[in-house]
Amino acid sequence: MTSIAVQSLSFYYKKEAPILTDITLTFDQRTTAIIGQNGAGKTTLVKLLKGLLKPVSGDVLINDQNTRAVSVSKLAGHIGLVFQNPNDQIFKSKVMDEVMFGPLNVGQPKEEALTNSMNALQMVGMEDKKDDHPYDLSLSERKLISIASIVAMNTDIVIFDEPTIAQDHAGKEIIKRIIHDLQKKGKWVITIIHDMDFVAEAFERTIVLAKGKVLLDGATREIFLQKEVLVQAGLNLPHVTQLGYLIEKNKTFLTIDEFTEDSRF
Repeated sequence: MTSIAVQSLSFYYKKEAPILTDITLTFDQRTTAIIGQNGAGKTTLVKLLKGLLKPVSGDVLINDQNTRAVSVSKLAGHIGLVFQNPNDQIFKSKVMDEVMFGPLNVGQPKEEALTNSMNALQMVGMEDKKDDHPYDLSLSERKLISIASIVAMNTDIVIFDEPTIAQDHAGKEIIKRIIHDLQKKGKWVITIIHDMDFVAEAFERTIVLAKGKVLLDGATREIFLQKEVLVQAGLNLPHVTQLGYLIEKNKTFLTIDEFTEDSRF
């Protein structure tokens, strides 16, 4: 059974400069966005979830396994991370080889890895690129290949680091659909992201980090009601939410469709 629990977690490289302080969180199957200014501790938290860093104090439990006692390679079978920059992730000379690398590395038999890889490429709409060299593709296409390579691993948990970077509107719609498809398959989806419009459109829960602490945590619509707190944390509201507040102070719109379908406009 999938579970993620963060218990009294603190982390620092230098004691006088804490990065995360006494973080306690319990994740669930809601799609979850972690937001905050640069330096808020988002990336460090994700590295701790993935087991790439170990807590200074407190614990991170992934499927009831304490990351202190479990190797990164073993955790890789449970939690996948899509890098912010696909160029930091992709290293094979053929798309299919790149996508199959993760599944094979976590112990999937070759035929299973091939099937999962093709299914993942179909999910991201890149099956026709399976024989291409990744670096013959655009940056946005390489981002989709990097997503496919993690999806193919069939992990319980998928974490995206800034998934909308280098994506136009069409690319963002593809990634939004991928997130929803993963959730339907029972996967837990988490992202760290600066794109507030995408957070409003694609994520059910939002966690706000500020100066290494949890400032807000709740349903995304409720978080964007806390506009004064978000502004104090140096965060912008989604554009459609800002527009809604200009017109009707007590109405929180998360999408363009909500705005245009509202009977009063």
